[in-house]
Amino acid sequence: MLFTITGKHVDITEAIRAHASDKTAKLPKYYDSLTEVGVVVESGKGGNVEVEILAKAKRRKPFVAKVTGLDAYTCIDLAVHKLEEQLRRAKTRQRNNKHISGT
Repeated sequence: MLFTITGKHVDITEAIRAHASDKTAKLPKYYDSLTEVGVVVESGKGGNVEVEILAKAKRRKPFVAKVTGLDAYTCIDLAVHKLEEQLRRAKTRQRNNKHISGT
């Protein structure tokens, strides 16, 4: 899985990079066919930080989670949690649609 992190108007420190990498490394356990995860950290108005995580999978539209807050670490945690829910839901739908019985 390819991992990228970019900062818009923000310097990405090694601590933020490591935190984001650790958190997103757990995503493939929710959805097997993830190929790429990108994290975008952007400074917003009023000192807010905006974190957007894009997860691309094979033969699927990208999964997107976006969170705005005061702390980059908290925003990363919340965005990863949102993405985990999306991936879990998609995997459940995929399994349920696979086993529909025809009458």
